[in-house]
Amino acid sequence: METNDTLKIERNPLWEELMCYYSCAIMEVETKFKVLDRQFSLEHERNPIVDIQSRLKSPESLLDKLERRGYERSLNSIEENIFDVAGVRIVTSFIDDVYMLGDCLVKQDDVKLLRRKDYIENPKENGYRSLHLIIETPIFLRNGKKMMKVEVQLRTIAMEFWANLDHKLRYKKDMEPNLLKMTTAELTECAALSAQLDNRMQSIRNVIDNI
Repeated sequence: METNDTLKIERNPLWEELMCYYSCAIMEVETKFKVLDRQFSLEHERNPIVDIQSRLKSPESLLDKLERRGYERSLNSIEENIFDVAGVRIVTSFIDDVYMLGDCLVKQDDVKLLRRKDYIENPKENGYRSLHLIIETPIFLRNGKKMMKVEVQLRTIAMEFWANLDHKLRYKKDMEPNLLKMTTAELTECAALSAQLDNRMQSIRNVIDNI
């Protein structure tokens, strides 16, 4: 449900301008990955990227996050304190492609790495796995450039499949406590099986590549 604060932000012309900047930052990051994918395909005759997805957080989500963290509910506060307003997700076939693409991105001259969280090496308690990068990259405007923050998530097909199902199943409303406990345990076990699948597929590819 829309709140007065939400309506106030959405009707502010500066809100549309800020979201435009974040959208432009998403396009910049997507283009960087598309170039990397194209170059890699020329050198290795395969594409490391299976899918590229992007999203902007909603006003409701942003205001709620500011409130939970004790920040001022304003546009300036969003830009200064929320690092995942703009998000780009890269889905790959293999684990080593996740790290290769992440390393190639942060090595680019106009990309600044602000934060790196490796949930593949150190999965979350529920089994969630992904590589998260918070970066800052410029967008080039009519009167100069502006640095924008973007969250980049890199994960394999198996990680993406599990994360999507986990989100759909775990957040069902009115789930009985015993059922919630059971499904949580099942999802955690599925995450472990997903990790095993990734590792085995990576090993098979390594053998083939070495022939």
